[in-house]
Amino acid sequence: MPVPKRKTGKTKRNMRRSHHAMSGPTLTECQNCGEKTVPHRVCRKCGYYNTRTVLNVGED
Repeated sequence: MPVPKRKTGKTKRNMRRSHHAMSGPTLTECQNCGEKTVPHRVCRKCGYYNTRTVLNVGED
């Protein structure tokens, strides 16, 4: 079985892992109220999705 001849250095290891970073969620504005929401989901503030009201959200 092949075995590495030398230890992989910190720089080489970190360069390999440079694409492993996590990114934040993508947010879009609701067409109805302007609230930031996740794409392809019903707006939690107004219950609006894709040019129509899907949920009846009561005022708090």
